[in-house]
Amino acid sequence: MNDFELVSSAFESNGSEDISSDLIFFDDNGEETTDNVLKLTALSNGIRIDSFIAESTDLTRTFAANLCEKGCVSVNGKLAKKNTKLTEGDEITVTMPESEVIDALPENMPLSVVYEDEDLLVVDKPKGMVVHPAPGNYSGTLVNALLYHCKDSLSGINGKMRPGIVHRIDKDTKGLLIVAKNDFAHNALAEQIKTHSFSRKYHAVLYGTPKELQGTLRCGIGRAKNDRKKMAYYPAGTPNTKEAVSDYRVLESGGGISYVEFTLHTGRTHQIRIHSQMMGHPVVGDPLYAGNRDMMGIKGQALTAYHIGFIHPRSGKEIILQCDDGEDIKKLIDHIERTR
Repeated sequence: MNDFELVSSAFESNGSEDISSDLIFFDDNGEETTDNVLKLTALSNGIRIDSFIAESTDLTRTFAANLCEKGCVSVNGKLAKKNTKLTEGDEITVTMPESEVIDALPENMPLSVVYEDEDLLVVDKPKGMVVHPAPGNYSGTLVNALLYHCKDSLSGINGKMRPGIVHRIDKDTKGLLIVAKNDFAHNALAEQIKTHSFSRKYHAVLYGTPKELQGTLRCGIGRAKNDRKKMAYYPAGTPNTKEAVSDYRVLESGGGISYVEFTLHTGRTHQIRIHSQMMGHPVVGDPLYAGNRDMMGIKGQALTAYHIGFIHPRSGKEIILQCDDGEDIKKLIDHIERTR
């Protein structure tokens, strides 16, 4: 396989997307986490801390300033005021207060359950459904459906807004997501994600066809400098980014698009969407990273988390599950086959 190392952080998307539930933090091992603690490192001197937090996350400056006033922000272990000026290398910690969290409520909604036992379940999340509630989006989420389906049988590790959620996928990405019913299962599954023994594969349809039909994509992923709603790629090791590694393999191509399998080695926000853009072949329909390209009759990225594999926390047996790609990708595959 060929390694594609990042040499530029050029950005060309003019799209927009509702990311009201897309605030994602990272743990000390660089994995995505739904914990409420965010850690950042200052890259320059003199910037106000509320401005820095707003530029580095999807929080507004006003919200960041309020967090400072509530004692939720520290610099090098000391509480910071909203007008605190940063020095290069300062370590910033932001803690979201419990007062910002409300109880998610059960809702009777269709739920496609692929696997279920006393410890966990795996669902096939439909495209367009947000995983968990967030400010401005408290109902109609997967968590609301899970609370109705599972009643009180969900792990409480991630709090009242994200019960049972071990990992997540984007709103407009269809596919498999594992849910823990108790803290024992949650801790065991989280450890598998941390140690990369949790397998995740995706199918995507990309604009054009990569020159190399298979390879490994590697870069740092962090917030885009010119738009805090987006992620961007940077050289691996860039401060305030996390290393992202994916393998890809072109399965079919034709009609100006290609059907591609991605295997994740890390789980970063928008990882496949960013890696595809980095190759110069964004995901078809992607409102954030595809620029002004033809959406080809679909709304949202043509991306499905079709495969998940893990060791069952209690039995120790390997479980591998798959789902279909969904109507959007099927339609695009038909286009490939008609035009080859």
